[in-house]
Amino acid sequence: MAMKIYERHLAREIYAATGLVLLAFLMLFAFFDLIYQLESVGKGGYQIQHAIGYVILTLPGRLYELFPIGVLIGSLYALTVLARHSEITVLRAAGLSTGDFLLTLTKIGLMFSALTLLVGEFVAPPAERAAQQLRLKAMGALVAQEFRSGLWVKDERSFVNVRQVRPDASLKNVSVFEFDDRFQLLSITQAERGRYIGVDTWSLVGVVRTVFSEDAAHVEKYPEMTWKSALNPNLLSVLMVRPERMSLVNLYLFIRHLSSNQQKTDRYDIAMWKKLIYPLAALVMMALALPFAYMQDRMGAVSIRVFAGIMLGIGFHMLNGLFSSLGVINSWPPFFSAITPSALFLIAAAGLMWWVERR
Repeated sequence: MAMKIYERHLAREIYAATGLVLLAFLMLFAFFDLIYQLESVGKGGYQIQHAIGYVILTLPGRLYELFPIGVLIGSLYALTVLARHSEITVLRAAGLSTGDFLLTLTKIGLMFSALTLLVGEFVAPPAERAAQQLRLKAMGALVAQEFRSGLWVKDERSFVNVRQVRPDASLKNVSVFEFDDRFQLLSITQAERGRYIGVDTWSLVGVVRTVFSEDAAHVEKYPEMTWKSALNPNLLSVLMVRPERMSLVNLYLFIRHLSSNQQKTDRYDIAMWKKLIYPLAALVMMALALPFAYMQDRMGAVSIRVFAGIMLGIGFHMLNGLFSSLGVINSWPPFFSAITPSALFLIAAAGLMWWVERR
């Protein structure tokens, strides 16, 4: 359905204001991120051009996180300016009800929701992974070394220890401890390095395999051998990207891998639900902005409402992180942890609208 003239006017004002707000926030965060990265310049081969490249590649992730805040502040500013020019009053006098106004804002906000989903699913995850790879390669660092003994992964009835995971997903100093269904150790396979060759198969080089029987053990040596494992570069890439910035596909695959190995998935379950719900936060923020436009005669300058928008946006961002952490600590249902911040702000928007309408 084609948008009406006033809807196009509202959309143009809100899109322009939100775009400027997001651009300003991105420049601000890029500046602070660059300052932080300057501390690493000079380590290994990490130079200023690598720091700039890293910051640029992390911008899509920043944009994804800032979308609700940008939409709230942009909508607040645009609607407040329209109210100051009496355009909101004219629309209401012409018969535009609050329900119609909210429906119009929902139509406008759907584009923000779609952009949030697209950036969070298809742009931010690969960009974040590329940023980490750029930084690690320049510094000659490792992707992960979670303990002094390296990275540990459970793979069905085997426990895999990798001392070093390189940015290209190759492995160094691999140990595979294989157990039977009674949890008795069957063998220990140690390899100098490993390379993924496809279809859940690795090529191990410099292999020493110790096989245990009931009353003896014997050692086998191979210059090279193949190793079947559910571990693959996609799972290893999870180590370079925070769950909140992973794609839904990678989250689902990693959750399934953890579940099949009887490991806790709370953090990733919450992250997946947040990925599904987060795009709807833009609609909640636009609904929250509307009461402020109606309060034009009872509030001061535009700057006060912009400041209020910034405070509300920061509050939403903090609540999002707080409920994610509390959900993991207290084992809350993932859906509850993910939806609560948006639900609270939606209730606040409804309460404010009810209060404004009554006055």
